[in-house]
Amino acid sequence: MSEDRLEAMRLELRRGSLALIVLTALRHEHYGYSLRQKLQADGLAIEEGTLYPLVRRLESHGLLDSRWSDEQGRRRRYYRMSVDGQKVLNALKQEWQTLNKVMHTVQESSS
Repeated sequence: MSEDRLEAMRLELRRGSLALIVLTALRHEHYGYSLRQKLQADGLAIEEGTLYPLVRRLESHGLLDSRWSDEQGRRRRYYRMSVDGQKVLNALKQEWQTLNKVMHTVQESSS
């Protein structure tokens, strides 16, 4: 398999996982930069050009709530998972666990 194809598949897998990761991280309130720093500290480097559109999309789907704050002389928009976001997160986590179980089963039966 070519490096380009492998990279495309890796990005596809990552793209599908980011919403789950961001929703999980936003169980606690963050503004964009603090969210990015938290994810990076947890091992996920994510570009602003990927994170901010994702956060806005999750909010537009009603999965996040936001508020503006003028703390420390800077206007920041803080995000937190909404009630609907928690429901979606629970469903996505269940799906993720199912997929992991199937992956493990397939791997074990192929050994």
